[in-house]
Amino acid sequence: MTRVFSGMQPTGDLHLGNHLGALVNWVRMQETADVTYCVVDLHAITMAHDPAVLADRTVGLAMQFVAAGVDPDRSTLFVQSHVGDVHAQMTWLFDAVAGVGELQKMPQFREKSEQAAGRNGQVTAGLLTYPVLQTSDILLYDADEVPVGEDQRHHIEIARDIGGRFNHRFGEVFVLPKAIFPEAAARVMDLQDPTRKMSTSGESDKGRINLLDDPDRILKKVRSAQTDSGREVAYDRGDKAGVSNLLEIMAAATGRTIDELVDEYADGGYGTFKAAVGEAIVEMLRPLQARHAELVDDPGEMKRLLAAGADKARAVSAPTLQRAKDAMGFLPAA
Repeated sequence: MTRVFSGMQPTGDLHLGNHLGALVNWVRMQETADVTYCVVDLHAITMAHDPAVLADRTVGLAMQFVAAGVDPDRSTLFVQSHVGDVHAQMTWLFDAVAGVGELQKMPQFREKSEQAAGRNGQVTAGLLTYPVLQTSDILLYDADEVPVGEDQRHHIEIARDIGGRFNHRFGEVFVLPKAIFPEAAARVMDLQDPTRKMSTSGESDKGRINLLDDPDRILKKVRSAQTDSGREVAYDRGDKAGVSNLLEIMAAATGRTIDELVDEYADGGYGTFKAAVGEAIVEMLRPLQARHAELVDDPGEMKRLLAAGADKARAVSAPTLQRAKDAMGFLPAA
């Protein structure tokens, strides 16, 4: 069976783009693959972070995974730092084969370094070696495939490069994964600026629909979504980016085609169309929000699920680490 690994940082509440672009596929892949999903909290400290909220955001993200349909009985769901000794050791071993030059060329390092400098912050060594830790995350679990967005392709490429270099020097220890780009993933754009992706880093919360937004807030955000000066509901990413974004969102939320939606709402005006989009999103998120409320009411359940997930993750990753240490010639512990 194909092994799949994926993870997200606990940097804030998930939004509709995360759900339609990733989580829907995560849930679907549980049917056909051996899947491992991780809250990558160690990655969340490479830039300045608030220690007071890291733990809450970590369990909150895991809770949203489960509420969205990630089933810990059919997948491995864990927090990265709960198996941190294995991930950290593996990262140090990979540091011995990764090149400084290739790490400095990573787009994320350049981008985040500029952000840190612009805020008079420090460019940390962790920011530079972030891809090495990510390589450990993936290769420790013998992943065959890693579902990512197109903008993350280079992260999988460097993981393959580092793993391949290790295998060449020390023997065949690691599976070299490939990036996959699930066709069902929707590219959800910002409601206020439909030329860029919906993101937690957007200037305004009005542009994104958070998975835990209440129905009234969702409807209000969709009503205020940017469209254009016309009235016709038509799909045209070039001239009608806002309307096209809403059509794509509604198609993903309802399972209907864009052509069907255009036929139904073409002459009804934006008001009627936006109301329908808002209601479709509310209905799609209703089961997720109900399950999330149950988990909030029983915090011991998430603690139990994550502890069990860490045990499952360690059972796979610790032997992989040991194989790597043996291949490099380390003295076995007595």
